[in-house]
Amino acid sequence: MRRPAKRSPTRLSSDSQRLIHIAQAVSGSTSRLEARTWERSLDLLLHKQLKSHHQGVIDHALEHLFKSDLAAYDVLVESVESNSEACALEYEEQLYSVQLLALPVLAWTRFSIASGQIPKEMCDGLATQLRAHVLADGACLSLAPNLYAIEQLPRHHADVFTLTQRMGQAALTATASNLSMEATPTAPFLADTRYLIAAVAVANGTPIYRWQMDESTSAVQEKTSAQETWSRQATPLLARFLPGCNVELLLPQPYYFACREADKRIRPAAIRAADHYLTHTLGVVSAELHANIGSFCEDINGQIDEYRIGFGVGSSDNIVYGIVWPLYEQEDGDEIRDPTSADDTPKPIEEVLQVLRECGIVHVKLLAERYTMEFCDDCGTPLFPAADGELVHPEMPEDTPTSIEHFH
Repeated sequence: MRRPAKRSPTRLSSDSQRLIHIAQAVSGSTSRLEARTWERSLDLLLHKQLKSHHQGVIDHALEHLFKSDLAAYDVLVESVESNSEACALEYEEQLYSVQLLALPVLAWTRFSIASGQIPKEMCDGLATQLRAHVLADGACLSLAPNLYAIEQLPRHHADVFTLTQRMGQAALTATASNLSMEATPTAPFLADTRYLIAAVAVANGTPIYRWQMDESTSAVQEKTSAQETWSRQATPLLARFLPGCNVELLLPQPYYFACREADKRIRPAAIRAADHYLTHTLGVVSAELHANIGSFCEDINGQIDEYRIGFGVGSSDNIVYGIVWPLYEQEDGDEIRDPTSADDTPKPIEEVLQVLRECGIVHVKLLAERYTMEFCDDCGTPLFPAADGELVHPEMPEDTPTSIEHFH
């Protein structure tokens, strides 16, 4: 879910008000037919705003609904994402549906994680695997020949809309996409996500994905099989471009969903990368590491927004490294699952504890206190909890070799 900015205008424009009213109408619909009628009106209005690059109109409506009507906010944010990452294009007198995809590549290492232009033969090989294992027969594909960090991807819906249109045309005409993404420097995290970006165009009303082609088979099983085959075939190609990295490929998915899924899936990798980095750099074993976990929130009386894990070594009170485990969307930050609940979905803190145990880190302290978000005044680094509950700045020993300094 895209969280709006803190400030909103004192007066909403007429278009922002219309977006709000239609989103509320969709949310309040009592039949599928009524909802679809309102959704068509919302799609038309959003298409107009996105095409005109009126991002502010959309943002102001989202900000208003986030504060006043969360159900309608969910409707509007889902609609604006759908309209920016998909479109209809006409080519040679035929109507095509276009979907923008992100192909997440999770990577973790003690070294650096590469980004930038990939060799043509690698791009061609990845496109071949996409067509063979993920996309429906006859789908037109445009795959950008670059591996992007999240900082280099479009930040606004209107920019995503423009990218979808441009890459959709490239897919239909079988021409190079020629993307001009931001040349933002990438932060040197131990664990991070890189993205391939693609657009798929299919004749209107026909399947996009391979698991849609045969309705007599289980789409869930076909999708799982596609994920396994895609990962098995494409990982060796990307591993050559990411030397020294552990690599995991997620299933190619619509742009926004894929980015959110990657944000969630990189969190365990960040802990594993920290364990690998600390044990090799400091010459210790995982059992000598101590992990202190604190719950952090924007408002001390509000919901938990993230966990911060401060790592120490042995009996020392110093924190040498820190990991942030953010919570997303509807994730519940309650510490422990109710044993009487029928829901067997692990709580986020249970996932954190499980990954630490899998790494061999046995000295774990979960602090009862809730903290507000605090950062170093000098460098902006998050402060992490020590064993006594004090928030401190992580500092590696003075004789540690110079290496990565950012905190995930």
